[in-house]
Amino acid sequence: MVLLILSAMPLGIAAQSLSLNTISTIAKSDPLIITGAVGTQNTYRYTSSGTGYASPLSNSVYANLNISVYGISMPFALYFTNDGLDWNYPHLGFRLTPAYRNWRGHFGQSTMNFSSYVMNTSFNGVGLEYNSDKIRMGAFYGTLHKAINDDPLDQFARQPQYKRVGWGFKAGYGNGRNYLDLYVLRAYDRPNSLNEIWRQYISPQENVVLGLKGALAPARWLSFSGNAAASLFSTDTKAPKLDSLAAAFANRFSSSVMPIRYSSMARFAGDANINLMFPGITSSITYRIVQPDYTSLGTYYMSNNYHSLGVNLNTTLFRKISLAGTFSGQEDNLTDQQMFTTRGFVYSANLSTRIGNHFNLAAGYNGFTQVQGDGTAVINDTTKVHRRTASYTFTPSYLTENDILSHTVSLSLNRTENKDLNKFAIGESDVTTTALGANYAMGVKPWNTDFAITVSSQESKGYKTKYISRIGTFSTGHTFFEENPLNISGSISLIYNEVKWQSKSLNMGGDVSISYTIKNYHVFSSSASFYKYGDVNPSKTHSSLDRTDITVSLNYAYTFSLFAIKNKEDRKLAKQKWLEKAAKISEGFSE
Repeated sequence: MVLLILSAMPLGIAAQSLSLNTISTIAKSDPLIITGAVGTQNTYRYTSSGTGYASPLSNSVYANLNISVYGISMPFALYFTNDGLDWNYPHLGFRLTPAYRNWRGHFGQSTMNFSSYVMNTSFNGVGLEYNSDKIRMGAFYGTLHKAINDDPLDQFARQPQYKRVGWGFKAGYGNGRNYLDLYVLRAYDRPNSLNEIWRQYISPQENVVLGLKGALAPARWLSFSGNAAASLFSTDTKAPKLDSLAAAFANRFSSSVMPIRYSSMARFAGDANINLMFPGITSSITYRIVQPDYTSLGTYYMSNNYHSLGVNLNTTLFRKISLAGTFSGQEDNLTDQQMFTTRGFVYSANLSTRIGNHFNLAAGYNGFTQVQGDGTAVINDTTKVHRRTASYTFTPSYLTENDILSHTVSLSLNRTENKDLNKFAIGESDVTTTALGANYAMGVKPWNTDFAITVSSQESKGYKTKYISRIGTFSTGHTFFEENPLNISGSISLIYNEVKWQSKSLNMGGDVSISYTIKNYHVFSSSASFYKYGDVNPSKTHSSLDRTDITVSLNYAYTFSLFAIKNKEDRKLAKQKWLEKAAKISEGFSE
């Protein structure tokens, strides 16, 4: 069977998803379907604090039109806002992916699975893959990203970038537990794809990456896996070639792929894993290293100049208690060229269990320690960075329900400590935060109504300061009717904030929202909120809730099918359903 994938991708406000169609599906698709939606969104805002942060009135009217020809979607959109008229026309992208047995081709905007150190972006071009139970092969050529070449004199010009082209191939053998894969990527910028003015400030780049990825499982309880890549990267393709004897010898073999220049650098990145699996226990050990300035032009930004070692363990006790623990350490400054070396340690322990049919319990500890050491300079003990962050969480919850009511009660307790461990520190940057929350929710099933009460309290203590926050909220929602649902929800809340010895403020108010849907075509919705707030510190000039925020929103949306040419099978089916419905109506009259 041959699989075809066609897509129309607009560069408009919303991206459109790709459509996947086999030839048979295309043949069965409707020749022409025109659908769309129109609507309006209108929001009024008032605040006694002024209109600097938001427009007092915003209105928009939109119309979306989608033309589908044999399953290929071509959307259009028209928007009118306070600021003017914006017409978004589609940019049609093409993707064709024919497949026959183990073979698959790529034409247009597509992706292929490569090593994460080699390539994780899409390409716009051509490619071919072969995948069987044990043998894997693939190759591609295309554009990795288009040029951004706005007018240099335009004050709103986007960040320029060269058109980047690349080709690559991969080959592998093995199954999921024992395999070896090879990856190669060649990527380079087109110098003439940018305006000459931009080229004075931005240099074109080029890159060759070789990657290896594999796994070995000598036993069911033991497996090894690894992923590594070596990159030859030039920061400026205008730089001259190296003229040393060794470089000249190397260029004799590499100049056809990528010449070695004065701007070239070779870097390495990789990771290795050991996985242990026993009944009820799984664990792994991971080591990762990314050399300074490691770059692949086929990947997004990647952190570099560090290595790390991590261990994790997961187990289950008595088939009810789940335990998980992790520990990892990371260090930068691999070449000892930084002024200081930073080491970080991350560790955690988490527990979760279910007691009976209604009670759940979760608890956890997460910590992070950062230590600064010598680099090219000797660390100064008085300014040395040595910090620790520890977080403790405890979350019990209880759930019960019957045919009429459902009840949920949950508590949450969190304590976070951020402490400066420098022996000369006096605690100016230390912060300890304690947060406690409680929630009760009740659902009344015969009424289609929900109620919820939430309260929370947070206190943060720092050096000669203390911040307090108290929040209480009551909310409810109700659904009317079934065929044309009417949903009404609302909430009221009270918020108190205090900075010790500085300020006290109170915010109180509520909001309500209503939506009504008619036959899945018309949706009317509106919302309104009203809040009063102000400084309630008696020692200040303002000692009352003298500030007001009001927001009102009215919206409407209508979706429609404007025109349709159905295929023969659909027309036959529609006609049959119409005849069956007419026969039932006729029987009703005869009775």
